[in-house]
This record gives sequence, C-alpha cells and structure tokens, in this order.
Amino acid sequence: MSGQARYTVPVDVHLILRRAGDEGTEVLLSRRAGPVYATGMWHLPSGHLDPGEDMTQAVIREAREETGVLIASEDVAAAVTVHHRPPAGGSRIGVFFEVRRWRGDPSVREPDRCDGMDWYPLDALPAPMVAYCRAGLDAYRAGLPSAVHFQEPGDSVAHTSAGPARTRLVPGPPAGRPELPCVLRDFAERAVGGIAQAVEVSWVRTGSRVWRLTGPGGGTWFLKRHRGPKFHDREVAAYRTWVPALGPSAPRLVAADTAAQAVVVTALTGRALHGMALAPAAEARVQHALGRLARTLHTSAPEQPAGTGSPADKRQRHLAAARPHLADGDEELVLALARTYAGLPQPALVPTHGDLQYRNVLLTGVGEPRLFDFERAEFAPTTRDMVRLSDTWTGRPDLRAAFLGGYGRPLSPAEELRLACESAFDAVSGIAYGTIHTDPEVTERARRTLHHLRTTRFP
Repeated sequence: MSGQARYTVPVDVHLILRRAGDEGTEVLLSRRAGPVYATGMWHLPSGHLDPGEDMTQAVIREAREETGVLIASEDVAAAVTVHHRPPAGGSRIGVFFEVRRWRGDPSVREPDRCDGMDWYPLDALPAPMVAYCRAGLDAYRAGLPSAVHFQEPGDSVAHTSAGPARTRLVPGPPAGRPELPCVLRDFAERAVGGIAQAVEVSWVRTGSRVWRLTGPGGGTWFLKRHRGPKFHDREVAAYRTWVPALGPSAPRLVAADTAAQAVVVTALTGRALHGMALAPAAEARVQHALGRLARTLHTSAPEQPAGTGSPADKRQRHLAAARPHLADGDEELVLALARTYAGLPQPALVPTHGDLQYRNVLLTGVGEPRLFDFERAEFAPTTRDMVRLSDTWTGRPDLRAAFLGGYGRPLSPAEELRLACESAFDAVSGIAYGTIHTDPEVTERARRTLHHLRTTRFP
C-alpha cells in the first residue's frame, strides 16, 4: 500500500439487447438528446447503479426505464468490461451485458434524454456513436471479455476512425485448456476427473449453456449451467427423484453444484429426433415408446392434490403481447377456451418432463427414444407432457393413437378439453415469445396449433 487514498471509480452498466436480423446480428441503440453528455450521438441503453443495487438489477431497471422491455435476471449475461477514461474527467468502469430474451417491444420511454431508437447490424453501426460505447461493442464483436479505452484531452467524444486508436482489446486466458469458465471447469474436474476436451453444444434458444466433456480415456459427459436457480433446482430434483425410473432412457446425474447452478450428467447414445425424417410406421413406434416413457415418469411418485390451474394474469400478459400477430378468430378462441378451462375440475398432479417434444428426444440405432433436458420438470397435470408433443399429431391420428397406446389409456373427456385449452395457451405464449425473439420455428408451431384448434376442434 502506498499510503495514498484508495483509488475508486464509478461503475455503469450497458445493455446489449441482441436479435437476429436480415443482415446478421443486430443490437438496439438509442440516440442521446437534450442537456446530457454526448447529445446527438448513438449509444447503448445504459446508466449508473442506484445505491444498494447490484449490476444485473441496474441493467434490468435501465432497460425498463429507457426502452420499456422487461428482462428476467436469469436472461442477463455478462459480455464485456471496459475501463474508460473520457477526454475530460476521471476514469470509470463500464460493464456490458448481453440479453437475448425479453418481453415487450422497445420504444423511447425518456424523450427528454433520447430522441431516437432503432436496431442496427453489429457490423454496420451508425455514426456519430459515443467512442466509449463503440469500444465495448468492438470487444464484444471480437469475442473478447475486456477492453481499455483511455482517451486524451482534445479527443472526440464521438468514435472516429481518424487519429490515434484509443481502444486496446484485452484477451481472455490463453488457449490450451478446455474452453470453460474457471468455476465450471473446477466443478467438472472434481466430478469426472481430467477433461481432455470441452465443446459447447448449447441450443441457441435457451439461456442455459451445455458442454460435451471428453475425458483423457474417452469417457463422455455433459455439463450444463442453468440460466437461473429455478431451472437448476427443478432439474436436480427431477434427476434425484423421478428420472431414475426411466432407467437407461434418460441420463444419470453425476454431480450438482448449487453455487455454480450447474450439473454434470452421463451421456446418452443416439441422434436428435428433432428434424429426423422417419417412415410413418417407424414414427408411430417412436410415439408408442414415448407414451410408455411418459407413463413411467408420471407414475414415478405418488400423485399430489389438485393445483390452482394456469394463472389467468399470465395468460392475459401473453395474449396482450401476441395480439398484434394473431390470425382472425384466434383471440376469440383463446378467450372461449379460457372460460372453458376455468370450469374444468382441477386434476391431480403428477411428475412431468415439462417440455416433452422431439428436440428433447434422442433416438438410438434400434429406434428407442431417450429423454433429456429436465429443467422444466415439475408436478403438473398429465396433459402437460402432451401439449407440445401433440403438434406432431396434427394430421397424423396414427401418432396420437400410438402415443396413447404406449401411455396405456385414453384421455378422459375432461383431459381432452384440458389438453386443448393448455395447447391454446401455450400457442399464445409461443407467438409472444417467437415474434419478440425472432424465432420462426416456435412461432409457426404456435400458429399451426391455433389454426388446428380453430378449424377442426372448435370451428
């Protein structure tokens, strides 16, 4: 210690709201206006921490106040840290956060400080842009975790390609070890020993991250870091209680770490069923086996008493977000089914997978399905595990019959109505999510469900 006063700097947060556009990745930018720093220049939504606030709370608050979008804490990911010094004044630390999932349409919410807001390709950013913001986006575009951006007196506040470069990109740890965050690498090595290779195999649509781990002797496992404690707790509980009943048709939990919100599970053999072209008879056999697995899971623990049903306020939020994108008659159908749903008897709750669909199924070489991804597992009505899978039954009554044959019983009239209602509610949620996050597959599946219900079930 030199005996001088301890060096302190302000901390601010920057929001990289990201989506897929026609010309590649796009980010949301706002143009500063009024009596503020760098007025007239483009910048990421950003701000300072309020007293007692942590960084993720701050970026969520700033996003709501400046753009109107709502962000869950589990969808906030650290992207870049920039040590910045402006042309005049002391230095500061800026933490840039990436967000790919949110609710709502961004719009100008502080017109006294912002007079424009739009999406721009990451590779074609507008001018004039605040140089500090551009330094963070340059590091982000390069895939690097940090940058130093120290300007000198007389430098332009706006980014310019003329003059001396003021951005120094700072790389991460050297190559040569598996590409895993340190806390996850330590956890995985404690669980399975040495790791020869770690390959990220995350599905782009979720906030969770998944790596395929290979040991020096050739063993294979999967490491998953959940996007929040709710999903971690659900998956760990399912693996410890219900999933063992599925035997070799599901992974086995090797280790779990609550602090890291991560698990290591055994690897399954097989190819992804999602997108696979099967002959009609072969697909019917798969559906029959899925019905058998669903029944095994549903009976792996005693039933629980009836719940309170799907929250009406949540359905209303999803309907409001999806309304501009619904086809004629869709809203009337959903509202009618909501009234029907309210009058249905509440069923007993059973252990469910929570997201049973082809993308969470592997198929072995002999045509046997294997289930994975239990982060949405919970006690729910039996129909919960038929909602998304029933999309494959549209126009294929043989697949529906095969699944129920494997399940061991037909659905009761009340369950048939419940399945229709829950499918409609899930479709509205899918349209709200898919349109905001530019996910055409989820959106199309949802529209297909509503069209089927409107034209064949409830014309």
